[in-house]
Amino acid sequence: MKTMIDEKYKYSELTGKIIGCAMEVHKYLGNGFQEVVYQRALSIELNMQGIAHVREQEMPLQYKGFDIGTRRVDFFIEEKIMLEIKAVKELEDVHLAQAINYLEAYGMEIGLLINFGNTSLQFKRVMKPQRHQSPSENQKNHSSRR
Repeated sequence: MKTMIDEKYKYSELTGKIIGCAMEVHKYLGNGFQEVVYQRALSIELNMQGIAHVREQEMPLQYKGFDIGTRRVDFFIEEKIMLEIKAVKELEDVHLAQAINYLEAYGMEIGLLINFGNTSLQFKRVMKPQRHQSPSENQKNHSSRR
């Protein structure tokens, strides 16, 4: 199985393995299914590769110490990486903003945003923004072609 490992990123080995699992799912299923189909298939592939994960874990959201609701994140992987998946034609800025907001809300440093809806798998490594950086400086864009 192909992996995408770049040693300069935190948890690069794990994110590379996750992206490799997503590539395998996309190669097998292609595009055109609903997001839940890719969630289920990716969970199976992560299990097959021995990658510990929790799917659709409900997490509380807070504002200044007050509970304001909950949100289900698609995957938490090895308690280190938040993974949001999409099945849309193209990833848009709103998807990236959502992933960054989840990182901040859940106190996570690293996330992945993966889109199965295009003919080529799309993925972005997302890092919790530093106060002095803009979101565009924080995102790491990557695409793969089948």
